[in-house]
Amino acid sequence: MQAPKEILNIYQRFDQLPMENLTKAWYYTRTQGAKQRSVELMREHRAELGLSGNCFDLAIWLLDEFQREGLKAYGVGHHLHTEEAHVAVVVLDEKGRRYLCDLGDQWLQPILLDQYYPDFNPDPLPGFFPAALVQVVPGTEQCLIRYHRPNGKISQQSFELRPVELPELIAAGEVSQNTLGEPLVEMRVSHHQEIAHWEFYNFKSWLSTTQGLFHDPSAEDPVGWAERIEARTGMNVTVVQASLELYANLRRDT
Repeated sequence: MQAPKEILNIYQRFDQLPMENLTKAWYYTRTQGAKQRSVELMREHRAELGLSGNCFDLAIWLLDEFQREGLKAYGVGHHLHTEEAHVAVVVLDEKGRRYLCDLGDQWLQPILLDQYYPDFNPDPLPGFFPAALVQVVPGTEQCLIRYHRPNGKISQQSFELRPVELPELIAAGEVSQNTLGEPLVEMRVSHHQEIAHWEFYNFKSWLSTTQGLFHDPSAEDPVGWAERIEARTGMNVTVVQASLELYANLRRDT
């Protein structure tokens, strides 16, 4: 079942925003003090440079959009305050049903978490994640999300369902924004008759579709990669190139 229109319409405002940590690296070198950006600053960077952000940026931004429209929502996640942290948003409809919104993993739409409602479907479902079926295994304090890939592979992640209030979310985001790992960009893209998942990770890129993985040819240097990422996402090529050069230098230093 789809989320109600008032939830879906807000979620779809983010359809053209990638999840990426290139903005993190760029902003890290440009400012002193706090690294977790405010929603106002994220909006400015989006309008001026086509930038987006990582899972913390997108969750904080989505929360702000829901709350501006009068919907109750809060953060959820796992491994908060560590390098492995991942966050998403739970939003409630007028009947109190909870929907998981995971922009950090580039979900296509929110999914119902509560098995007590007749609309809940425990089977692997299409239409929620690019090139995979999604299955919700509900629980009281945690929920398990299983991704069923076209090749038969099943991966999963677990979310703690306790509400993470905004101050804690920002504090956990600060840890993430100060941690530079490998460069990553994920983007939902149209591919023939489906929405596929394009990913750039550590100077390799590929497209995940229901027909399998399609690897892109390698680019020669950060300039070539920056141009490719700009073409996919619309992010400012100068910002992307500067971020990639920083990540490349970090890789050479390790």
